[in-house]
Amino acid sequence: MPAWITALASAFDFATPLALLLLPLPLVARLIPPEREGGSGALRVPPSLVLGAERTESIAARGRRRLWLIGTLWVALVVALAGPRLVLPATALPASAREIVLALDLSGSMERKDFSLDGETVSRLAAVKRVGAEFIRRRAGDRIGLVEFADQAYVAAAPTFDTAAVARTLEEATIGLVGRSTGIGDGLGLALKRLAPAQVAAADGGGPPPSRDKVVVLLSDGANNAGQTAPKDVAALAKELGVRVYTIALGPIDMADNPNNEQDVVDVETLRAMAETSDGRAFRVKTTDDLESVANAIDELEGGRAKAPPLPLRRDLWPWPAALAFLCACGLLATRRRT
Repeated sequence: MPAWITALASAFDFATPLALLLLPLPLVARLIPPEREGGSGALRVPPSLVLGAERTESIAARGRRRLWLIGTLWVALVVALAGPRLVLPATALPASAREIVLALDLSGSMERKDFSLDGETVSRLAAVKRVGAEFIRRRAGDRIGLVEFADQAYVAAAPTFDTAAVARTLEEATIGLVGRSTGIGDGLGLALKRLAPAQVAAADGGGPPPSRDKVVVLLSDGANNAGQTAPKDVAALAKELGVRVYTIALGPIDMADNPNNEQDVVDVETLRAMAETSDGRAFRVKTTDDLESVANAIDELEGGRAKAPPLPLRRDLWPWPAALAFLCACGLLATRRRT
């Protein structure tokens, strides 16, 4: 068989190929003998004895056209029912078994302008939006989610493979929607709940062992002063669930090193303890360059993405034979009216 025929055949398939078995049905029906009518005294006369020769030939030609239309109509209907599809080539996409949830502090201190972007002084949140969105877009193949917290915590984006949508959600983050305090424990707790609901059942003995491919990246520029849960207790739960927590302490001044008793200092020690408890890693960020370095470091730590097998993409072609069947039906109606 020529190569071009093989290639052409491999480019098509049918959604319901068994429907093609209906194609010979009209021929089978013709093999069934018609029911004999009762005898009558009528005399059958050939049309040539009643009509002129030209009229007879016209009727015969019209009958042949109707037969072709009926045959084409039936074939087109059956082919449309079989659902022909064109198989399109698809490129392999990166994929992994990893799930990552970013837990972002949206307290009032994130408005403080002590970071820089493109030579201009910007707020902490603006720097996080830029670097965080770029990090998310690089994680194609991972399921990424976003939790934002202040007085309360809420899921801004459930874990999904649509990293572009999560990045846009991060870029639209606004301070003040859920208060201006810092509930680190609640933010991490909600991230764990949305990240691995099945892991909770596993910890209670009701499911498979927890996966090690689940990560929370928690960023905060303050100290826990809101919420119902203690950050270290939630970090211990993350350890039980097998979820690594990477903490990012954002801001120029540590709580442990604050001789002037300034406000909006970051509790580096608590964030470090949370990361160590969950077998994660703690990072300290004071500038935009530091933030970019941390994003690159987490990218390397959570590497290992591989190419997934390409999914076949198919384009439905059934409307074309269906349209042909419709045209044949219109042709049959037109020839019937002229009879």
